[in-house]
Amino acid sequence: MATILREWSYRYQWLYDGISRLAALSIGGETRFRQLALQGLTINSQTQILDLCCGSGQATQFLVKSSQNVTGLDASPLSLNRARQNVPSAVYVEAFAENMPFTDGEFDVVHTSVALHEMESEQLRNILREVYRVLKPGGIFTLVDFHAPTNPLFWPGLSLFLLLFETETAWQLLKTDLPSLLAEIGFTVPEPKLYAGGSLQVIQAQKPS
Repeated sequence: MATILREWSYRYQWLYDGISRLAALSIGGETRFRQLALQGLTINSQTQILDLCCGSGQATQFLVKSSQNVTGLDASPLSLNRARQNVPSAVYVEAFAENMPFTDGEFDVVHTSVALHEMESEQLRNILREVYRVLKPGGIFTLVDFHAPTNPLFWPGLSLFLLLFETETAWQLLKTDLPSLLAEIGFTVPEPKLYAGGSLQVIQAQKPS
């Protein structure tokens, strides 16, 4: 599944950025999209934030506006080099999300944006367990990712996007009950907020104090 466009989008930053901006039009533009997962959170300059699977820093640039303590983690050296150029005020760590080199309870907030759909089922579980571990008691895991549309009009557009740019793991996420999975790991999980006809979900799960 997916096409050569997927490879090109990772190889060429301008193409990735263009696709992101186009896809974000359904919820009012990229700026609004990148801030969806941050809505309602109490963040100050000292808040310890982990931008998980930060890519080239597309969301990191918004996180550093709220806190002076932002760490971006990604497994791709190419993406991290781009992130350092795009958002030099953050700290960056090269590592896999399922084996993070951080101490227990290190972060107030863990954030991730459209990255979990890249993970196989067991890998996803391991990542969520790691997120739980590195969060402080009372900390928040906030995420935005794909969701099976509740409005049938949004199925064609989402399906085309997944066919062109994503792999089988993205389709699998549409069938995954993320709130139940997070609750199973130990998080307190409110009802997800849905956008773009239900094709995007925002979850803000809390590690109990």
